Amino acid sequence: MADIPSAAGSVRVHKVSYRMNNERLAPRRTKLEVPGWSGEREQRVDGSHEYVWHCLPFSEGAQYGIEIFWPFDFELRVATRDGKLVFEGDWGEPPEEGLEWPPLRNFGDAFYTYQILLDLNPGDGFAIRTEPHPRFYTDRTGTVPIAVPALIRNWWPMLFFCVFKAPFEGSTHVFRPGEPIASIIVIPEEANFTLSKMSGAEADSRELQARRIHASRDTLGLATRWTSRTETVFDGTYRHILRAAKEKGWKEG
Repeated sequence: MADIPSAAGSVRVHKVSYRMNNERLAPRRTKLEVPGWSGEREQRVDGSHEYVWHCLPFSEGAQYGIEIFWPFDFELRVATRDGKLVFEGDWGEPPEEGLEWPPLRNFGDAFYTYQILLDLNPGDGFAIRTEPHPRFYTDRTGTVPIAVPALIRNWWPMLFFCVFKAPFEGSTHVFRPGEPIASIIVIPEEANFTLSKMSGAEADSRELQARRIHASRDTLGLATRWTSRTETVFDGTYRHILRAAKEKGWKEG
C-alpha cells in the first residue's frame, strides 16, 4: 500500500505484482477503447447515439480491473457443432517446449480452458477473480470469449489456466491477436459481510438523500442534460456528486 499524491491530497494505492511466461499477455488496468468496444466518440449532445462510455457507473465498473490480451499472432476460433467443441486456427508448432498446444483445450464440452500461466499477487488478505472482459457486454456478434468467474487466493503462486464458457450451438468465439480476452479484479479474499434489512432511521436517511438528489437534478444536471437518439435522457448529476465525494474523501483522508 502506498500514498499517491493528488491535487486534493493523497490517495491510498494498493500494489499488485505480476509475473508471466508471455509478455504479450500485457496485463494492464482496463482501459475504455473509444472508438472501439466501448463505443464511438460521440459527444454528450442531443441526437447523439448513447454508448456505454456515456454511463459513468459502467465506465468505472469496466475500468475497475486488469485486462489481459490474446498473446499469439494467429487467430483461434472455438465453435460448438453437434454438441461438441471444435478448435480452428493456423497455430503451427508450439513456440516453446512444454507449452500446451494448441493453447485451448476441451473441458467437458460445456467449457474450455486456456493455459494462461500468469501469476498475480494481490497481497495479504486479497484475492484475484477472473471475469468476462467488459467488451463481452457491448458485443453484438456473439464472438467474444466468456471467462468464467473464479477466485484465486494470494497464497496460490500461479493462475495455471483460465476457464471459458463454450459458445452456443452454431456460435463461434474468436481469439484475435492483441484483443483482450478476460478481466481480473482484486477483491478481499473473504466475503466478510452479512445482509440485514435497514433500520427505520437508516431507511429514512437514505430515502431523504434520494429525494434531495432527485430534486436537485433540474439545477445540478441542467447544464449537462441531453437526449439521445433513442429518446433516453442523460445528465451529469452522478458525475457531479461523484467528483464532490472524491474531493471530500481526499481532503478528509
